[in-house]
Amino acid sequence: MTRSDSLGRVQQFLDAIDGIVLGKRQEATVILAAWLAHGHVLLEGVPGVAKTRFARAFAQLTALSFARVQGAPDLLPQDITGGVLYDLKTGQWQFRPGPVFHHVLLVDEINRMSPRTQAALLECMEERQVTVDGISHPLPTPFLVLATQNPMEMEGTFPLPEAELDRFLISLSLGYPSAADERRLVQAFSQGDPLSQLPPIIDGPFLTNLSEAAKSVLIHDATLDYLVALCRATRDHPSIAWGVSPRTTVRFAQLARTYAFLHGHDYVTPDDLKTLAPYVLTHRLVLSQTAQVSRVHHRAVVDDLMRTVPVPVEHLP
Repeated sequence: MTRSDSLGRVQQFLDAIDGIVLGKRQEATVILAAWLAHGHVLLEGVPGVAKTRFARAFAQLTALSFARVQGAPDLLPQDITGGVLYDLKTGQWQFRPGPVFHHVLLVDEINRMSPRTQAALLECMEERQVTVDGISHPLPTPFLVLATQNPMEMEGTFPLPEAELDRFLISLSLGYPSAADERRLVQAFSQGDPLSQLPPIIDGPFLTNLSEAAKSVLIHDATLDYLVALCRATRDHPSIAWGVSPRTTVRFAQLARTYAFLHGHDYVTPDDLKTLAPYVLTHRLVLSQTAQVSRVHHRAVVDDLMRTVPVPVEHLP
C-alpha cells in the first residue's frame, strides 16, 4: 500500500471518528498520533462530553479488542492485571489475565483508584507487560491506555503521582461542543447510536506499519534545537518547581514525527511542536508554591514558554 493510500485510509478513519464524536477531529488526530508513537492518553472533561465514546470508537474502528475498567477506591491491582488462581479441575495454579490484556483499555475515572491500584498500571504502560509471581506476560500489540478524569469532582479521589502522569504521552481536555455540533449530535442519535453501525476501517498491522513509516519523518537541526529548548525552559521557569524529564523530550520528538506523518509531511515543523506542546507538557509540570497559591494554570505557563522560547526562522538567500 502506498503512502497516499495509507493516509487516505487514515482520513476515512478520522472522518468516521468525527461522525461519532462531533467537532473533535483535532483531538482525534492527536490521539491517533500518540497511539502511533506508542503513547497513552489522559482525557479530562465533565461527564457526558464523550470521553468513553472516544475509546470505544478507536477500538471499534480498528477491529481491536476493548475493555473498560471503572475506577473505584476498592478496586484491587489484580482486578486490572489479573492474577494466579487455583483451578479445581486441573489442580494447578494458573494465571488468569485481567482486562489490561486488550488492545484498547479504558480506565474510567483513574483518580478514583487507590495509589496501589494506580501503580499496577506503571509496568503495563511503560514496559507493556505484566509480572506476576516473577513471570512476565506480554501485552498485545498495539496497546493503548485511555484514562479519564473528571476535573469537577475531587472528593474520594487520589491525585495521580508525577511518575504516573509521565507515563501518559499526552493529556487533553474535552470541552462542550459548539451549538452546531450539538444540534448534529441530536440528529445523529435520532436513528440510534451511530457507533454501533460502523464497520472497522483499519486494523492492528496497518497501525504498526504506519508507526514504522513515521520513523522516516525528519526533524531538522533547528527544529530539534527548538524542541529541546522548549523542554529545557520548563526547568528554569519561575512558576515551575520541577520541569519535564529528558524522557519527555524523546517522547515529544516521537509524537511530532507521527503527527507530521499523519498530515502528509516529510519533516517536523516548529508549528507542529507549538501545536503539540500543550498536550505533552501541561500535565507534566509541577508548579511552584507561589504559582499554586496564585492559582496559575498549567496551560498559561506552557503558553508563556511558547512566547518566550525563540522560534527558528528560515533565512532565505
